[in-house]
Amino acid sequence: MAIEVSRRNLIKALAAAGTLSQFAPLGAFERPISKPLYIDGLSFLPDNLADLSASKLDAYLCDISAIEAIEQADGTTNYKRTYNACVNSISEALTRVNANPNKLLLGKSASDITLAHETGRTAVIFQIQGADCVEESIDSDLNQVDEFYQRGLRVLQLTHHYGNKFSGGALDNNGKQGLNLPLTTAGHQLIDKLNHNKMLIDVSHSSPQSALDTAKASRMPIVQSHGAVRAIVNHARCSPDEVIKAIADTGGLFGVFMMTFWLTNDNTPTTEHYLAHLKHVANIGGIDAVAIANDYPLRGHKNLIKLGNNNAEGVKEYIEWWHSLRARGVLGFDVEPEHVVIPELNNIDRMERIDSALSIAGFSSSDRSKIMGGNWQRVLSQVLG
Repeated sequence: MAIEVSRRNLIKALAAAGTLSQFAPLGAFERPISKPLYIDGLSFLPDNLADLSASKLDAYLCDISAIEAIEQADGTTNYKRTYNACVNSISEALTRVNANPNKLLLGKSASDITLAHETGRTAVIFQIQGADCVEESIDSDLNQVDEFYQRGLRVLQLTHHYGNKFSGGALDNNGKQGLNLPLTTAGHQLIDKLNHNKMLIDVSHSSPQSALDTAKASRMPIVQSHGAVRAIVNHARCSPDEVIKAIADTGGLFGVFMMTFWLTNDNTPTTEHYLAHLKHVANIGGIDAVAIANDYPLRGHKNLIKLGNNNAEGVKEYIEWWHSLRARGVLGFDVEPEHVVIPELNNIDRMERIDSALSIAGFSSSDRSKIMGGNWQRVLSQVLG
């Protein structure tokens, strides 16, 4: 009797077995390498290109979006990645990458990561943190997605904090409490378009319901490139276990980031708090779903570095925004933030430090390889080709 295997179970089984070589060059998985493969879930093009080699990153999702500040009807401010802003920013980023071929490589496929690793360069996979930039083309087959793809975009985040025409946002609220809005009809259209174009779907900043809807609708793995665990910190910006599991069940991954007011409510954030989120993701979604993210520049949070990682001073820049969301009853903002970074990880050497901490914590060499870059390589191989 034939046994029916679902798409998601097949993807997950292949991932666990490490047999997704049909989606990438064999060398990406089978060739022994002299240094670990390090891939970061989110950072930016550095002001000083020397930071690329200093970070020891082989590749990272590179946010190249630009924003326009839009005042909401409720008095809060939303920073939208508009079409005009992002067309200009992606053009500027591409010019800079092309002008520095000895240091940078535009990541259009997973093979570019392997090439960067072999040649001592850093592959940057262009990402935009919000699909606002393609909203104007909903009625024209989302042809702005095609335009951004031609310009080098490979990862699109559905929304940022607040919802848009495609997705609910993590911080949506009605003035009294947070909301949990679903993926819209246009959102389903966008998922189909991104799948067809072989672009990676990122549900970071989405509402839990929109993330669940996206996991169900997508024919390919999806990711939360940067986020944290709600079971550890009960906050709207952190993801519940059902979202982590749903992402993992697509064959995707969950990147844990460095913003510490979403990592712990303890007074002093440490690397142990960071590892706790990695361990939780592994427990819920499996080791193949765990990844590293930064969400700061390669060197770390600039203002905290200037302050010598003095969290008590550095957190002050977030207080006004934090209190505005508290006044609207959004989950988690009732807890006063006391810090922004883990001092020992707000550093250009964070990847090596995390790798070492994982080793000390008892993670095997194989599991560390997956967390530090292998899981990103696998997902990008399958989605981008």
